[in-house]
Amino acid sequence: MSLYDLVVVGTGPAGEGAAMQAAKAGKRVAVVESYERVGGGSTHWGTIPSKALRHATQLLVDLRRHPLLSSGVEPPHVPFARLLRSADEVVRRQSSMRRTFYERNQVTLFHGRARFTGPREIAIAAPGGVAETVTASAFVIATGSRPYRPPDVDFSHPRIFESDTILKLDHDPRSVAVYGAGTIGCEYASIFRNFNIKVDLVNSRDKLLSFLDDEIVDALAYFLRDQGIIIRHNEQYERVEPLDDGVVLHLASGKRLKTDILLWANGRTGNSQEIGLETLGVETDRRGYIQVNDCYQTRLPHVYAAGDVIGPPALASASYDQGRAAAMHIVEGRCPPRSEMSVPAGIYTSPEISCIGRTEAELTLAKIPYEVGHAQFRSLARAQITGQTAGMLKLLFHRETLELLGIHCFGDQASEIIHIGQAVMRGGANSVAYFANTTFNYPTMAEAYRVAALNGLNRLF
Repeated sequence: MSLYDLVVVGTGPAGEGAAMQAAKAGKRVAVVESYERVGGGSTHWGTIPSKALRHATQLLVDLRRHPLLSSGVEPPHVPFARLLRSADEVVRRQSSMRRTFYERNQVTLFHGRARFTGPREIAIAAPGGVAETVTASAFVIATGSRPYRPPDVDFSHPRIFESDTILKLDHDPRSVAVYGAGTIGCEYASIFRNFNIKVDLVNSRDKLLSFLDDEIVDALAYFLRDQGIIIRHNEQYERVEPLDDGVVLHLASGKRLKTDILLWANGRTGNSQEIGLETLGVETDRRGYIQVNDCYQTRLPHVYAAGDVIGPPALASASYDQGRAAAMHIVEGRCPPRSEMSVPAGIYTSPEISCIGRTEAELTLAKIPYEVGHAQFRSLARAQITGQTAGMLKLLFHRETLELLGIHCFGDQASEIIHIGQAVMRGGANSVAYFANTTFNYPTMAEAYRVAALNGLNRLF
């Protein structure tokens, strides 16, 4: 039986963040991974492969739009399965690199399924039936999440997929119904449409991505429809009928959508089952998410949970920070303030979206006097050069103090552009005036900050 200061269950972003933070502090750390390679769902089934796929399909779109091909030269057809395989090398490199992190920091890696057998003890069932028991002073559960599968949908059928299994698609479908219009649903709807596949995006709510600023939501809906995606709001599925030549999605409204394949993208479930939480009395909600306090502790102070297994925001970037914060509390007895407002969101639709801070609706509800500054990408020289003129940068700031309150970006490179604003919001010079008085390289997309700042400040006078 081995004794450690910390045992981390899972090697995704949250697990890696916790393990590295504790190891750098000189603690004896072990991690347990049930999959054959490290990296978690983010590396193998989620963030990395889906974004690599999105990049590949975007390249095809850019080729079709390029002026050099306007004379009638068509780019070659690339099978969808080949695009999926283009992500394999990235996944392999990411996993290999992350394995070296554990080796360099002398973190013991166990492969197998972990299960708590006591408050400070877990059993690891390794491949081949070999079992090992380890004990630790503290634990971090970072087992991630998986796509929610309603029991009445036959996911064993070859035409029914969820966001993990869609990465095994081996043919070019002509049409797809995406049920669920959250982040994953919208991203995959864009990916499929970029590949010239007919898409029905079925949303159970009254608008897309309600956590975003309304103006950004409206822009996204416009561009998705402009690309040819059919968006159906306020629809609930009644049943899914698999056929030999397709899938029929029966909706409660009476509509029937027949498509070549169905992608179910409606919700996720925390991977909290079969790890012995009942032994500890640790609570989960109906979706399997573990309940934690502001320092990521469960009801047992020495057992922590971080990442997707505790629910939203369920972002790889946020999960890594949560894991680090949990380990910091274990090592130092303190953790940084838990604030979702400081975490940027990145949504890899086409065009992509990124935001940080508050929306107009939130500021209006809070009765905070704010003003808006816009920069339309079509006015920027760099966007005109690259041909990526769709989109905008939007700054929300306090009318009196000029403090930045929210930044919302829609368009090419939005997830990169947002970090300039994030740095200013988090720094000591948090003022929209900073952008108005700063010299930006020309031509760049970053220049949008100066344009938006001047646009907003002009509204004050």
